[in-house]
This record gives sequence, C-alpha cells and structure tokens, in this order.
Amino acid sequence: MKCLPFLSILFIIFCNITVQLAAQDDITYKQPPKDIADLALAKASPAVSMGKNANWIVLMERSGLTTIEDLAQPELRIAGLRINPANFAPSREPHFTTLQLKDIRSRQIVTIQDLPPNLKAGHIQWNPDETGFTFTNTTANSVDLYRVNIQEKKAYKINEAPLNTLLGSPFVWVNTGTILYKTVPRNIKPVPGRSSAPKGPVVQESKGKAGASRTYQDLIKNPYDEDLFEYYASAQLVKNDLQKESIIGSPAIYTSINSSPDKNYILVQKLNKPFSYLVPYYGFPTKVEVLAMNGELIRTLASNPSSEGAPIGFDDVVPFPRSFGWRNDQPATIFYVQALDKGLGRSKAEYRDAMYTTSPVDKSEPKELFRTRMRYNRVLWGNDQIALVYEDMNAIRKIRINTFNPSTGLLDSMFERSSNDAYSDIGNPVTIKNNYGKDVLYTTNTELLSRIKGNKQQASRNNNIHLLLEGEGASPEGNMPFIQVYDTKQKKGRILWRCQPPYYETVVDVIDAQQLLVLTSRESNTEVPNYFIRDLRKNQAMGTAITDFKNPYPQLEGIHKQKISYKRADSINLTADLYLPKNYNAQKDGPLPVIIWAYPREYKSAADAAQIRGSKYTFTRINYGSPIFWVTQGYAVMDNAEMPIVGDGGKEPNDHFIPQLYLNAHAAIQAVARLGVGDSNRVAVGGHSYGAFMTANLLAHTKLFRAGIARSGAYNRTLTPFGFQAEERTYWEAPDVYFNMSPFSFADRIKTPLLMLHGEADNNSGTFPIQSERLYNAVKGHGGTVRLVILPFESHGYAARENILHMLWEQNNWLEQYVKTPPQNTPSNAREKKAF
Repeated sequence: MKCLPFLSILFIIFCNITVQLAAQDDITYKQPPKDIADLALAKASPAVSMGKNANWIVLMERSGLTTIEDLAQPELRIAGLRINPANFAPSREPHFTTLQLKDIRSRQIVTIQDLPPNLKAGHIQWNPDETGFTFTNTTANSVDLYRVNIQEKKAYKINEAPLNTLLGSPFVWVNTGTILYKTVPRNIKPVPGRSSAPKGPVVQESKGKAGASRTYQDLIKNPYDEDLFEYYASAQLVKNDLQKESIIGSPAIYTSINSSPDKNYILVQKLNKPFSYLVPYYGFPTKVEVLAMNGELIRTLASNPSSEGAPIGFDDVVPFPRSFGWRNDQPATIFYVQALDKGLGRSKAEYRDAMYTTSPVDKSEPKELFRTRMRYNRVLWGNDQIALVYEDMNAIRKIRINTFNPSTGLLDSMFERSSNDAYSDIGNPVTIKNNYGKDVLYTTNTELLSRIKGNKQQASRNNNIHLLLEGEGASPEGNMPFIQVYDTKQKKGRILWRCQPPYYETVVDVIDAQQLLVLTSRESNTEVPNYFIRDLRKNQAMGTAITDFKNPYPQLEGIHKQKISYKRADSINLTADLYLPKNYNAQKDGPLPVIIWAYPREYKSAADAAQIRGSKYTFTRINYGSPIFWVTQGYAVMDNAEMPIVGDGGKEPNDHFIPQLYLNAHAAIQAVARLGVGDSNRVAVGGHSYGAFMTANLLAHTKLFRAGIARSGAYNRTLTPFGFQAEERTYWEAPDVYFNMSPFSFADRIKTPLLMLHGEADNNSGTFPIQSERLYNAVKGHGGTVRLVILPFESHGYAARENILHMLWEQNNWLEQYVKTPPQNTPSNAREKKAF
C-alpha cells in the first residue's frame, strides 16, 4: 500500500471537516424577526375558575415558554410515560405561576397569602362546599398539595409525605373535611441501580395467537425499565381529614381512586405484573378492588389481563369487563360494561355491549341494566327516572343518545346523528350536584321558558322529563353557541339563548341551572375574550363583565381577518380563515405571497364534509405552531384551510386520498387568487403531524407550490402497519393504500423545496423522528431541495423558548428564500397548468 504524503492527508481531513460543517450548516440558535418573536413570547390572558356560588373567581396565570435547560433535565421514557425522576411526577407538565382571587361584587383582586414560592400550580379543584379550592405545587424534588380558604384568603399545605402524581388524578375529595391522595411510599428504598452487564438477552415470544398493536413510543424495553416503572409508579394511598394523614393499605400502582357517593367505600384500579413490552401502561394487567375507608379490602371485582393482543380496530374493545365506576345517583352501586361481541366491532351482532351493576359488598350475580346495539361510550346518571346512555360506531360514523329509566329498565333512543354532522348536534346536558355531592343530570320542565323575559314560546303542559343542553351551535353561518330545553319524550328542543353576531360567546359553566345563571366567554374579531355572568331570565344583549383582559397581541391590531368560502372542483364547499396584513390594499399593493396551513380530516359523506366549522367572529389567537405570524411579514395566510377526504358510497376515504388533496389545495389557491389578494405562483403549504404528512404528499404529487413546511410528520406508512389516523385497515389488508399514501414512496418526485422539522424526543404514536430522517435522506438522494431540523429534547409538541424561536426563524428563512420573491417570467397560470 502506497503511503500518502503528510500534506495530502491534512488536505483530506480538511475537506472532510468542511463537508461535515456544510452538512450541519450553522447550528447555533437563531432569532426570528422582532414582530414574530414578540408574538411568540406574548403572555396569554389568565385562565379563570369559578365556584357555583358566583361570588369569587380564581385568576390563573399560565407559565410562559420553558427553557432548553429545563427540557434537558433528566427524564425517564418508560411505559408510554415521560417521568421526572426527581419528584415522582410527569415531566413537562404545564402549570400556573400566579393564583389570585377576584371578588365578583367589588371587582377587587385579592392576593392569596402563604402561597409557595416559585409557584408551579396544577390540578386546580374547588372543594365540595366551595369554600375554597385545592391545587398541587411542583418543586424540583417533590409535589405538594395545598388548599386555599376563601374566607381567610390564605393557602395551607395539606400533605406530610410528597405526592406521587404520575398516574391518574392525584387526589379526590370525599367530603368537605376528607381528601384522598397518593404519596410517595414511606421509607422508599433508593432507586434501583443498573447492572453494568445484563443478566441475559431480552426475549419476546408469540405462540400463534394474534397480537397486533399500534406503533407506540417510550415502551418498556428490558427488565431494568420494568424495575424503574414499578419504582416510580408505586404510590401509597392516604386519607387526610385536614388535621393528619392516615395510611390506607399498602403501596400499589394506582391508576384511579374514587369514593362512593355515600363516602363509605373506595373504588381503586391497580396495575399488576407482568408489564407489557408492546403496549403502554394503560394496557397492563389491571385489578379492580373495593376498599373500606380504612383501607381494608372488601371485594375484588376484576383481575383483567394485559390488553396486549386485544383487537385494535376503532370499534374494537377488550373482551373483559371495563369502564368501572360508581352510579352517582345511588349511595354505593358499582357499574361496569362488558362486550357481547367478544370486542370485535366488525363482527355481526345484534348487541355490542351490556352494562351491569353490582354491590361493593354483596357477591351475588351482577344485574344487567341494558344492552347497546352500537359500542357503549359513556353514561350520565340522573335520578331513578332517567340516565343518558351514549353509544357510537366509527365504521358507520353514528352517534346515538338513549334515555334509560333505572326504575323500569327501559332504554329508548332519544337522538341519533352522524358523528361528522356538526349541524344537528343537540349539545351536552347540564349537570348539578345531588345530595351526595355528585354530578347528575339537571332535569326540569318547559315552565322554565316562562321565566325568560320576552319569550313568546308557550310552555308545554306535559309531565315529560326535560333536560338543559348547551352546545356549539354549528350552522351554515358558523358556530353560534346556544342553551336549550329538550323534551326527552317528544325529542324536541326549544332555544333559551343563542349567541348573537358580531360576537362569539360560549358557555363556560352553568353556575345555577334553576336560576338560569351561566358563566360565558365572549369575544369578537377585535375584542379579546373576557368572562361574563349572564342571567338568561333577563334576555340581555350583554351579561355582566367580570374580567377586563387586554389584547396580548398589539402587533396584530389592524390586520384583516375573514372566513372565506369556496368550492372545490367536485362542488364540495370549503372554508378557510384568511388573514391579510395591516393597511393592505389589493388594488394598490397587488397579490401577496400565500401560506396555506391545514390538517386533513376524513368523512363518509360529502354533505358532512361541506359543513362550516368554527366561527368568523373569534378573536385571533396565536401559539407557537401558528402560521399567523407571517401576516406581519407581508403574507396572505390561509389558516385552517379545509382538506376533507371523503369516502362516499361505501368507499373508504383513503382510497382516493391523493386526488382529493389536490382538489382541496387547488381550490384554496384559486380562491385567494380570485379575491385578488393571493399570488397563485407564490404559495407555500405547511402543517404539523398529519398536516406534515399532507404537505409532503402535495409536494410529491402536485406542482402547485413554491415550498413546503412539514413538522413532526410520519411519511412511510409501512412503519405504522396496523392503522393510522382514521385508516382502520392494516397494511396487509390494503397494501396499495399504504404505499400510495406514503410520500416516502414518491420521494424521487419531491423537487419543490421542503423544510422538515422534528422533535428529537417525539412521543406521538407513529411519528418517530426516523420518519423525517428517512424521508430527508430519500429526497436528498434524488437531488431534491430539502432541509431537516431536529429540535433537541422536544416531543411531538414543542416547548422550549430557544427551540420555538429557532423553528420560527427556520420557517421565516425558508419562506423568504423560496416563496416571497416573485418568479421571473412566469405566467400567472403556469403552475396551475403544470399541477398534478
């Protein structure tokens, strides 16, 4: 072998270093333009929580963006969880940094004394008698529980041992003087150490039984992960009478705790071994038990196996008992649901599910209450005359609401609609507290109508049960929220109140159903959302304002916003939210470069796909992932551009995914072009997650765009072989669909510049970072223009200030480079002619 001269070797090393530097082009964090940065860092209005007495509200100021140092803290990714090993809590939890009380009558804001320093509050919950509220506070090495006494305006630490908040709700009130919560076990041993050498290989085995599973992330991978999960998830159940703690039973991995309405029993669900390597923690073996208040085991209701190998279709469920809970309308009655069709939604069956009830102490045979013809969804208990039973079936896109009479056992269909048909939604029932302190249906009669000033509707004289329903009020005019009285026998409703233009006003909470007192949030295109107390009896145009929040986005004042409607080539109606820059004049300034941001959705009906969604009267909100930033940079922005994928006539929507994407995108571009505000030759398309998948497909199959932005997507559907999004068929049932819907299959055709971003620690099912890495390599390998940005420590949604500002810089730089500058000597319709 001939030796190379020393200088030649140095030259080769220098070239290699230069190539590596080019591949890692300028890796320091960057800042976007000032208007974009200021919008991204703007402080949102506080959140609000109100007690039913409507005398006080809690103002809760959200934490701002975290830092990259915070995200870089130690984190365990096990069993589908992200765990902070320092404090037995989920990592990355959002929190509130400020809590204040506001007196509704005087409008004065009151400081709460003795709040913990460096507040990180969560799980805000009013006490049963609403004399105060409770919250958790997270510190670097523990989570504590506080209660605030309204009368004293003071906070008190409740717990002695630190809480374990890793699984489920961390605490539950039994009554005004008793609270249950989960703590870190006393005298806990040091965290298990990891052996420098494994005890043996990691082995999984299948013995001929089908065991399909979704593509989950952060699963248990080895015995050491099992040890860590058990260590951090185990908790000690504690009862506190606000004076002292009492230990209940032994440490276990509790996923839920709930006291009986009569306060005598506790229903708990625990996880057992063996832990699965194929499904997250909520698919592990489960034991359901009834405990006395002193922790004594009264009864074991179920010992369910792992869901590993259970059917995974959208209408499939586990074949063993599920959905355990207390009947809120009785002192101590347990209900649960079990499949009658072996959990197989595609099988033929007259009835899908049955609900049973049993006593916490009596071990006699459970009593069957009713059967559902579709898949059981949920139940809302009322009294001995009524409960509401919800059932649905994804395959046929149907939702049904039934009335159930607990006294007679009669189940009767009250209302049915397509799950895609928002126009016909009757709303959600209002609930009140019963004498057990549990939420139950509020029932009334149409005499309620006579209490409303100016109401000309005649009250019915029947004895039918009536419910109070509140809903979004989707309509051809957009969402117009409402409250109505609904006759459960006649199956008709009468509107009590509906929001009126030019406002979007929605019911946040019903303060007093009998007095028709509600808390609403009202906003308009120019008015920031604020909270109002509305007395529906007075039929006022406005309620009483209880907050006066200011616009956090002064940079957006003066921009033009409108909801535009247009048709695609097959006559399906589409909409988008169009934003135009401040002081923009189409005749004077000419067409603008355009950004279209979207997320595809599947429908079984063209009529449902064409429905108007959202409201044209909402205030413009902005978050880190929004495209609205670029209206400050001279772009026309089409946000929430409808991208329906329709499967009419028994066809599956995804059978014609790509052609329908083209129809949607082409229609959107032509809509802004016809308005004279958008340049059809300077259009970018973008989206996050499934929107990123859409973006890559549009660039692979059309010539409509100058550039694309794809964030945290999945691009090779063979890596999600047991279904994805609304696709229920497996890869082996529909291989052509999986291949043709994968932009990775057509990476050689992606020549339009594509910016790809992905969180390095993405935790979403199916969107592994390797999805972006492989598509990047494929496009690069075929000579395409592509840039891949991996954001350190970020999961599927992004959190760190540095990463978010850099992401915005990347997107702005990409748009400026490939979209904003008009192409030279290109006819206005050239890109349309070359498309698809």
